[in-house]
Amino acid sequence: MKVAIVGAGIIGVTTAWELASDGHEVMVFDRRGAAAEESSFANAGVVAPGYVTPWAAPGMRGKVLRSLLSTHGAVKLRWPLSMRDLHWMSHWQRACKLETYLANRARLQRLAFYSRTRLRAITEACELDYERSDGYLVLLRSKREKKLVQAGLEVLRTAGAKFQEVDADEARKIEPALNADTALAGAIYLPDDEVANCRQFAQLLKWEAEALGAQFHFNCDLAPLKRAAPTELSLATGSESHRFDAVVVCAGVASADLLRPLGLRLPLAPVYGHSISANIREPLSAPRSAVMDERYKVAISRLGLRVRVAGSAEIGGSPGRINPASLQTLYKVLQDWFPGAVTLRSGVQQWKGARPMLPDGPPIIGPSGVPGVWLNLGHGSSGWALSCGSARVLADLMQGRDPGIDLEGFGLERLLQH
Repeated sequence: MKVAIVGAGIIGVTTAWELASDGHEVMVFDRRGAAAEESSFANAGVVAPGYVTPWAAPGMRGKVLRSLLSTHGAVKLRWPLSMRDLHWMSHWQRACKLETYLANRARLQRLAFYSRTRLRAITEACELDYERSDGYLVLLRSKREKKLVQAGLEVLRTAGAKFQEVDADEARKIEPALNADTALAGAIYLPDDEVANCRQFAQLLKWEAEALGAQFHFNCDLAPLKRAAPTELSLATGSESHRFDAVVVCAGVASADLLRPLGLRLPLAPVYGHSISANIREPLSAPRSAVMDERYKVAISRLGLRVRVAGSAEIGGSPGRINPASLQTLYKVLQDWFPGAVTLRSGVQQWKGARPMLPDGPPIIGPSGVPGVWLNLGHGSSGWALSCGSARVLADLMQGRDPGIDLEGFGLERLLQH
């Protein structure tokens, strides 16, 4: 088939590689100037399937309200809030029911474990060399946090994730550079999880896809799909239309506008995250792999010669405005755990990215209901952890093959039921 892919983030690039590997003629279009320039650009890089869970969970509304009142709260509302944001929050609240949460958590973790296996298979098959390291340590500052995390550990056990509960001394053996002056009650260690450079992987896999014949076209702002000819693409500024046998939409938050003329109204909204990346000043003072501060929901990752600190979740606000308070939280957590690890006076990269989130958690993977149009979107903050599995699943579905994992709940009908 002649297939067009809209979006060259980590989802679009992995989809392109899988489809090109299957022998399809693939063309990828993106509005930015290079691959992985938006949500995939400077995320935390953590691949931890057991910690891939829906935002919509019982008790989450109370946690969000408490977070809004905290100076360093993990979740913030920013002005202006659009009608899209309000509509999304309404759907999100309804999805916080226990039964809905349990079903969506199982779906996400099923895909996440499959995706991690697929990531490793692609890395080995293509002999990709990118910044990565093994192990993930979740830091618990207090006895209360140790108690609260027990429910999450049951989730890990159910999912079959390998983990260890460790005390503060053992945690500091795993990550020797942890600041001894910051209170640490214990940690959860996940040795099979990893941290890896999402953007670097995407660029390397793009080259592999091109070697298989895939073509990438950048600086292409496409017009919304047309109901009369849904598999024809043209530029928003006006251009000749090009017809394809199939179109795969994986354009992040922009996917909703592209699909609207087809009668598909997806409750897709941006939830913004922030990160800072800085060069390592003293390697022995930096993390070996990745840690997560459970209290502030901030990850600190070792990526080659740099450390990345990522976190926050903002609903509303302006896409291009980095909020100073969000950065202050990242700097605080970095200073708490790894003081002196990086050079902060110059060369610090500050980033804000939009996570394309659906209100109940799992992405949509599969047919759109419109002939020839396929969806691979809505991965939220777990795009990197879900990308390789999602791409293989979609490629199998497009070929009419059984993907080999249970896909109940990943279709568009899940959203239409609400």
